[in-house]
Amino acid sequence: MRTPGRTQLPLFRRGVVVLAVAVAVLVSGCGGSGDATGSGSTSTPADASARAAAATKQLATNSVVPLEGKAPTPKLPVTVDSSDGRKVTVEDASRILPLNGGVAEIVFTLGLGDRVVGRDITATFEEAKKLPLVTKAHDVSAESVLSLKPTVVLADTDTGPSEAIDQIRDAGVPVVVLDPATELADVSTRTTRIAEALGVPAAGKALNRRIGDDLAEARAGVPEGSRPKVAFLYMRGSAAVYLIGGKGSGADSLVKAAGAVDAGTASGLDKPFTPITSEALVKAQPDVILMMTKGLDSVGGVDGLLDVPGISQTPAGMDRRVVDLEDGVLLGFGPRTPLVIDILVDRIHAK
Repeated sequence: MRTPGRTQLPLFRRGVVVLAVAVAVLVSGCGGSGDATGSGSTSTPADASARAAAATKQLATNSVVPLEGKAPTPKLPVTVDSSDGRKVTVEDASRILPLNGGVAEIVFTLGLGDRVVGRDITATFEEAKKLPLVTKAHDVSAESVLSLKPTVVLADTDTGPSEAIDQIRDAGVPVVVLDPATELADVSTRTTRIAEALGVPAAGKALNRRIGDDLAEARAGVPEGSRPKVAFLYMRGSAAVYLIGGKGSGADSLVKAAGAVDAGTASGLDKPFTPITSEALVKAQPDVILMMTKGLDSVGGVDGLLDVPGISQTPAGMDRRVVDLEDGVLLGFGPRTPLVIDILVDRIHAK
């Protein structure tokens, strides 16, 4: 079982992708630095709190922050590799259509948002909300896409149905397919590929530097010697979905980035997600529980969470140490991920 998202649980056909890799890889790839525990950092708890407060305020706007300066001008044509094994030539980026919310967020952050003509249902940030929707449920409508006359379409390997993608391509529209982000290093890879496909490679490099620098600064606030165990719980109470994250859940990489230990992985859970049992929770012994906000709401908040068998017997349950973040942002895995780390560094290390 993988991270519940667009292609995992029946109730959530596609959506959040799995994240999992050592954060050091991302930092080196993006130009950042620093170790996982923040050792040697001169940051103080007050610094971390200030960053977390600023991050919370920014996330509350549900907006992206484009690169500074003048928007880049695409230099085209370019021919790029598509993850479906094709070579795709892009000659015009005046009407861009991203068929994934995370891809759309990168396009907007690169400074090309005014060229985007439509959105996928997962593009929920403020700048995209007024754009025409080209998906029905989670399936792409080829007719809706073609009605917007895009000059380039950006898709994921799990974007579908395949017949719709074929219909768009057969109409003469270049379709560049990208691998889903499945580990933290994919932030830089994905950004680079999108920027190259749109003819703005320098902007891609600049965005990668910004993400790497922001992530390094966030991690610098980790208190020296603090290594709490954090369990990521994915819950949908109305659907009776109760899962605990383990190795490869995606949340494990965020927990590591924030200078903590993933409790599920540490307890021996070698699958991304495992059904919650009292035994698994007691063995994991998390100091902090991490959840998506809607998931926490679905079980009745913290009080309802403590009624789930095994929760109240953990250190996190006994201390009511529960951290939640908005669903689309927590595992959104894009330009706003450093803001997530800012918040986690402050909240999971709090005494």
